[in-house]
Amino acid sequence: MLGWQVVDPGPIDSHPLRLSEIPMPLPGPGELRVRVSVCGVCRTDLHVAEGDLPVHHSQVVPGHEVVGLVDALGAGSVRFDVGNRVGIAWLRHTCGECRWCRTGAENLCISPRFTGWDENGGYAEYAVVDEAYAYAIPEVFDDMEAAPLLCAGIIGYRALRRSDLLPGGRLGIYGFGGSAHLSAQVALFEGATIHVMTRSVVAQKLALELGCTSAQGAYD
Repeated sequence: MLGWQVVDPGPIDSHPLRLSEIPMPLPGPGELRVRVSVCGVCRTDLHVAEGDLPVHHSQVVPGHEVVGLVDALGAGSVRFDVGNRVGIAWLRHTCGECRWCRTGAENLCISPRFTGWDENGGYAEYAVVDEAYAYAIPEVFDDMEAAPLLCAGIIGYRALRRSDLLPGGRLGIYGFGGSAHLSAQVALFEGATIHVMTRSVVAQKLALELGCTSAQGAYD
């Protein structure tokens, strides 16, 4: 199969990625293989390609906003069937034993593994993942709409829930990038009044178009 590998980490204009013929991955026990339909681009992918994040896996395939169809199951994999549409996100493994995992905060696991850094990601025709870290994709989203939700969407949604925003309450958002504009839409749907502060005039315009009450410069 074809995949984009980080062959020589460095500035993006030095072409650190190379399109190569690489072996087709085989799903191990409890894993599934996904035929990739789309894969979003995250700033973290740029950090991996440029070497800002130290190499964990030589010639890794980046990409962790992966959407595709299950095309093969490893032994004992039961959560999904062949043909199901699933997503693969950044976090792909936690130890399950540290105090963070044991208290429901596995995002803080001390021995995690990540898609597109520790293991090959979605800039390829196929990718594998432990079934426990695959996401069912609701039919309401098409593939391209779903992909950003697997990173920016997860981050923004968690931040929104951590804010303990009351129903119909007021929410202030500082900065209005990928995570913020997605979490804002959830909060608006739930009846919140939102005030945005961001330096970007384009982002201010988007905030108002989405229904935020106000949008102004970060230092106004």
